[in-house]
Amino acid sequence: MQHDGEHPTPDPTPVAGHETTLAALIRQRAEQTPDHVYLEDARSDRTLTYGGLDAAVTAWSRTFDAIGVPASGGVLVDVGDPIAFAVVHLTAIASGRRSVPVDTGQPPSEPARLAALLGGASMVVSDRAPAGTAGTAGTAGTAGAPGVDRAGATVPGPPAAGVDPATGLPVGVRDGDVPDAPTDGPGEGSVVLFTSGSTGTPKGVELPESQLRFVAQAIARHNGLTAEDRGFNSLPLFHVNAEVVGLVATLVAGATLVLDRRFRRTGFWELLTARRVTWLNAVPAVLAVLAKTGPLQPPASLRFVRSASAPLPDPVRAALGDLPLVVSWGMTEGASQITATPLDAPARPGSVGLPVGSEVQVRGEDGALLPAGEIGALWVRGPGIVRSYLGGRAADRFDADGWLSTGDLGSVADDGWVSLAGRSDDVINRGGEKVYPSEVEDVLLRDPRVLEAVVVGRPDEVLGAVPVAYVIPQADADIDGLVADLTALAESALTRFRRPAEISVVPDLPRAPTGKVQRARVRAMTESR
Repeated sequence: MQHDGEHPTPDPTPVAGHETTLAALIRQRAEQTPDHVYLEDARSDRTLTYGGLDAAVTAWSRTFDAIGVPASGGVLVDVGDPIAFAVVHLTAIASGRRSVPVDTGQPPSEPARLAALLGGASMVVSDRAPAGTAGTAGTAGTAGAPGVDRAGATVPGPPAAGVDPATGLPVGVRDGDVPDAPTDGPGEGSVVLFTSGSTGTPKGVELPESQLRFVAQAIARHNGLTAEDRGFNSLPLFHVNAEVVGLVATLVAGATLVLDRRFRRTGFWELLTARRVTWLNAVPAVLAVLAKTGPLQPPASLRFVRSASAPLPDPVRAALGDLPLVVSWGMTEGASQITATPLDAPARPGSVGLPVGSEVQVRGEDGALLPAGEIGALWVRGPGIVRSYLGGRAADRFDADGWLSTGDLGSVADDGWVSLAGRSDDVINRGGEKVYPSEVEDVLLRDPRVLEAVVVGRPDEVLGAVPVAYVIPQADADIDGLVADLTALAESALTRFRRPAEISVVPDLPRAPTGKVQRARVRAMTESR
């Protein structure tokens, strides 16, 4: 029986191979289509075929065995080269171990810090050159860089192995050295990601292999991916989106994924045309740049663009014109995707589509389910949603029935479509009136000179908080009078309590590696002014 506020997705038709292991899927792809390209480097002629992936997985599995990383042991993947990262990451999972992706923009001590948070036996795989040397990082069994444990004490780094970016193989291993038969994992592997958060020690999210496969197969089915598809990803591979939407969904479909280290606006559409890209994995920050800094020139081969990781502002969506969009909503705890808009459905401003393999509830402040259309706290559960954090942290975010509080506010329409209103900690309480930042940001984005807009609350002695806005202008925009024009725009389009008390023009704002603005840091910056 269904209740108001509870909106499960229809039971999806199982994708072939849903119950298979990642190791078996890699072997199957290698046996059936060994010469089909799995990964391409966007800036060179380097490729990795499914046969090459199978061989590399075998080589790395045996390296992990030789170093003594046990089943469920951690593999800290400190690899900047996208193809090499993918090989090590997938092998760790397929061999029954825990892949722990590392942000290579962090200091060399970052793997040891994450190893201390993870606990248990682990090793580091890196393509960073050791200090004072040139070339590829050290040989198997050498010590990694020291780090800091939970108590702040210096700890020695775990054993380390180097990866050859040219082949994706362990340093010193050649293609001809790898036996044909891959090694099966002793059990189910996983990915462990640590949420950054702003409230102290990061929370560890462990995504088992079965959960990764479930979500990746739901994504592949939802997007209609086939072996003929050629995706493009420039998002960081140490984040869940690129790992599941990019690497695993492509593997499930037997397709090809073109990998770039970062987004570059210059020559972007030409690159996608040359690579015959059929779908693009992007985030709103990238799409805003594409929509507002030049003509849209997608290749004829492009079937759709997928937007994730942050809400897509309605003005950006409108500026993208007829470009086919899949707008999604997800989180690390949901292995990247919870809802998505169907490819063949008309656009709905503000909506992030229908649940895909998960259930969504809307709850009020008292925990009661809310009727369709009312804004409340979004709770989710399903095979793709975790049921706890590592070490039992933040247990109050889960209820006894397996529902997870997402921290997002939103509503669900009568037909199940989900709309977001913002994060619960982003809502501004101005004298008892709730201001949702996205409502104000969408108005400011109507001015074509504005590339991006962010609204946060500033403490106020009388009202408690007032909204203030930061706008990032287009690179070539004439900003004379911009603040006055935006103030007038807000006065004409927003009720008084929603209007920004101040509008500031800034060159940029603090960002996460995905390009998403870090609102907690913007709030802290605002409060210190």
